[in-house]
Amino acid sequence: MGEDGPAGLCPASREALASAEVVTGAARLMALLDDGTVAAGADRRVWPVPFAEGIAPLLALRGRRVAVLASGDPFWCGAGTTLSRHLPHGEWRALPGRSTFSLAASRMGWALEETLCLGLHAAPFERLRPRLAPGLRALVLLRDGAAPASLAAWLAAEGFGQSRLWVMEALGGPAERVRLQQADGFGLNDVAHPVAVALEVAGNGATLPRASGLPDEAFEHDGQITKRAVRAITLSTLAPRAGERLWDIGAGSGSIAIEWLLAAEGGGAIAIERDTARVTRLKRNAERFGVTGLTVVSGEVPAALDGLAAPEAVFIGGGLSERLLQALWERLSPGTRVVANAVTLESEALLAQWHGQAGGELVRIDLSTAVPIGGRTGWRAAYPVVQWSTVR
Repeated sequence: MGEDGPAGLCPASREALASAEVVTGAARLMALLDDGTVAAGADRRVWPVPFAEGIAPLLALRGRRVAVLASGDPFWCGAGTTLSRHLPHGEWRALPGRSTFSLAASRMGWALEETLCLGLHAAPFERLRPRLAPGLRALVLLRDGAAPASLAAWLAAEGFGQSRLWVMEALGGPAERVRLQQADGFGLNDVAHPVAVALEVAGNGATLPRASGLPDEAFEHDGQITKRAVRAITLSTLAPRAGERLWDIGAGSGSIAIEWLLAAEGGGAIAIERDTARVTRLKRNAERFGVTGLTVVSGEVPAALDGLAAPEAVFIGGGLSERLLQALWERLSPGTRVVANAVTLESEALLAQWHGQAGGELVRIDLSTAVPIGGRTGWRAAYPVVQWSTVR
């Protein structure tokens, strides 16, 4: 049901409400109901906040006719996606209305298929970061009336203060209001929930390259980071694919796992790191880049691998040992891609041994950087990296 209340409901939705023994939904939606829409004896219940607290009481009503009110389309950044995880098909049906995205696009005249649509009710603004670039158009659902000002401040801090924000309140209802503001001069302090923002990005902020090998300074680190050129080669060898999961062992700053997630649409990554300070830093890096699908495990390998969801690819950037490789070969499914980098003679020897046993490709990466030498320029060599890649 939208902000226009029962007047906007289709006949099937009206029939479902009229025959329901229990009707539940957010307080603002329940307030829109009239006596002619719901049966006189129906039990009306306001859904609690936070949303998760209403799931158990709902499941306790199984066997009764229950109607759950949700805004617009419940399966587009809505309640339906969450509730359907707890109920098998056959126990429920959905009657979607006009989504906020559709209403917002119709007000702007924007093609939905060309517009980024994000639900940021409970997610950080950093989810926008991988896509943030001048010219981007996005429709964003926000948690409350204070959120548009916070979004504007975040955009300005990222260097996109010239962005335009159309603040849209109560779309589709009698209280609908649309107002235009610029991020670096945002001045609205009376925005009411429910609210969405149509965003047109402008400014001189940094955009994230789409190729592998982001600058080292893009990550917070303590020096233990797979350097840019080696990282680009490593990610190319790992070959991220949509929907795949990576184990990043000895994750350090998390640069490999984060770039994997930026490349593998809908994929996941599990970062395993024993150093607690690096774990904290890794999480901050992930938040900064707005990646989703990252699980961070703090612990020693191979014990920390117990119970983890199986990967399609594994990267070993730290903690390399005979014991770890043996444990991986016992756990990994055939077809899993494995890439390991080594910088010490002992680790090189171990990778050479396993290359002889398990095959694959062994590569030595030698990199030098031009640096001043007196009044001239010369090459400064980095430690060579030996990389072994194979398929389990």
